[in-house]
Amino acid sequence: MPETASQQTMSPGTPAGYEPTDRTVPTRSRDRAAYDRETVHSILDGAYLCHLGFVRDGAPVVLPTLFGRVGERLYVHGSTGSRPLRTAGSTDEGLAVCLTVTHVDGLVLARSAFHHSLNYRSVVVHGTAYAVTDPEERRVALDAIVDQVVPGRSKDSRPADGKELAATAVIRLDLREVSAKIRTGGPNDDPRDVGLPHWAGVVPVAPARATPVPADDLDPSIELPAYLTAS
Repeated sequence: MPETASQQTMSPGTPAGYEPTDRTVPTRSRDRAAYDRETVHSILDGAYLCHLGFVRDGAPVVLPTLFGRVGERLYVHGSTGSRPLRTAGSTDEGLAVCLTVTHVDGLVLARSAFHHSLNYRSVVVHGTAYAVTDPEERRVALDAIVDQVVPGRSKDSRPADGKELAATAVIRLDLREVSAKIRTGGPNDDPRDVGLPHWAGVVPVAPARATPVPADDLDPSIELPAYLTAS
């Protein structure tokens, strides 16, 4: 019987990194790859949007969706009518997937068009996704997805009722075949191009949240939660 989300904690003997595989070792720029859990978790925890890839009717499909991390497990939710979520629960074999998360940190402008690039942090997870049917694990998973977007929000909103839960499917993906890839620094122009009269450097890119806008029908006496005012 699979362990639940509440049991997904790292034991003292858990390795500090993920074992590289043929699918997680990049064919180019191998020096940018990382497999330690601290790096992988920090990239995952700083995001809430992932892209979930799978094969449907012999053709590749990639869907953008929200996710949440609990220990060594990722959760994705959606409608029970969603093809990937329905397929993941249709057999004991689950659904082969590839999940990715990417942060863009800078636009790298080189003197040559060929050497333009991005500074980024990304994680790629390969594995088999399974439907979550245990009620307690589903609750933990859904709270984690909400808190991945805004930490603390799950305790400040009404939990899903029976009808809503019946319409919601949840799948889990264990963090086993995982890699991170990171690029930092400036452009890597060829020495012959350094003297060209073109600006070169990095344009930093950082996510920013503006001032929250209250709903039109919000009771004016309800104050902005502290978790939305924290920098």
